[in-house]
Amino acid sequence: MTDRPRQEVARLALPQVTLCAATSVNVKATLRALEASLAQVDFATCKLFTDAPVHNVHKDISVIPIPRLNSAAAYSDFMLSQLVDHVKTSHCLVVQWDGHVINADRWRAEFLDYDYIGASWPQFDDGHDVGNGGFSLRSRRLMEACRDGQFVPFHPEDIAIGRANRSWLEGRGVRFAPRALADLFATERSGSLGQSFGYHGVWHMPCGIGVDAFWRIYRDLDDKTTVKHDFASILKDVGRGSGGFRRMVKMIFDRVRVRRG
Repeated sequence: MTDRPRQEVARLALPQVTLCAATSVNVKATLRALEASLAQVDFATCKLFTDAPVHNVHKDISVIPIPRLNSAAAYSDFMLSQLVDHVKTSHCLVVQWDGHVINADRWRAEFLDYDYIGASWPQFDDGHDVGNGGFSLRSRRLMEACRDGQFVPFHPEDIAIGRANRSWLEGRGVRFAPRALADLFATERSGSLGQSFGYHGVWHMPCGIGVDAFWRIYRDLDDKTTVKHDFASILKDVGRGSGGFRRMVKMIFDRVRVRRG
């Protein structure tokens, strides 16, 4: 019996989507999130907005200098008022250091039928529950609307889009994905890593990318404040396997140091 040549699987091509991230902290981890997404998808372009010096960048990542984002509120302002100036495609996929594409095979063409998709928020039951901005797909139409004088900008920017201004945006024809579709697009507090195209949330990382890979990222973080959320579950996850106790001790030490400022 002769071996048949292995059939090459076509990569997902999204020529209408720009991959973006903006940060002044955890830059190395953010680059890794962009690279993880680029490893599975051919985007129109990929842009990292940062004030930090960056070296040995992936060939498909363009580094765009911006003033330092000194706070989470400054990040929200950039996303709402400036990002659109750098996006020429119909849509933009936003990622952060703790979220990226996990399985390109789960992409659905219908995602592009909407102006905004992010993981759903289970804490809301009024229909305005889509969605998280840390891993989100946004149209240029949405981003332009966010600069309209009638849009009320504030921090956090995803709440400004998905809740406070949602009715106004929908009145202008902006389409938000339904919750069921949003959960297939991304997992955060809802959804399943085994079913979604991408995810957001550091608490998913030990399971989503593996404990060892997560630990390599964690060690290089210059801002560990977001790890305080779901700290107990993350601590339990990093305790698995060889060296787990040492990792747990390190995380507890870091937590105490962060709390003391």
